Amino acid sequence: MARVTLEQKLDAIFRYENGRESLNSIAKSLNLTNNETVNFWIKKYHFHGLEAFKKGYTRYTFEDKLNILKYMNENGLSSLETAVQFNLPSPGTIRKWRISLRNNSVDSLILKKKGRPKLKKDNQKETKNQVFEEGSLEALQAENERLRMENAYLKKLNALVQEKETLRRKTKRK
Repeated sequence: MARVTLEQKLDAIFRYENGRESLNSIAKSLNLTNNETVNFWIKKYHFHGLEAFKKGYTRYTFEDKLNILKYMNENGLSSLETAVQFNLPSPGTIRKWRISLRNNSVDSLILKKKGRPKLKKDNQKETKNQVFEEGSLEALQAENERLRMENAYLKKLNALVQEKETLRRKTKRK
């Protein structure tokens, strides 16, 4: 299906309202496979006006999805009518939610994070730079780790100084 511009959608709506053409002929002129899409545009336009066609991606929360599905079942609406009512991008969105809910569980409607997970190195750096409340277990553990590192550094430094000193003594004796 080719991408349809806002002007083409409005033109299709006005052509249908003027009674010059049927939904099928308008759908064919726009290279659409069925007339349901044009019918959806017409209903959205009547319910929301030009706001119905404003671009914008919306992420629906778990509660939003459940409320929309509940509203649809309580009022006996079709997915097309519900999509018009809530200004959803397509009735297919509601169909996906219903299928997902029916086949899986309620958890399938919960938003999942998209994209690649962060690497562990970044997570470790964040925990090192965190500021803990004084006296908390994490703060005490962080201080203990810092003191261990400082102690190990001082021991190593002391060992190097002693080694240097013994080398100096050996060179003086000869």
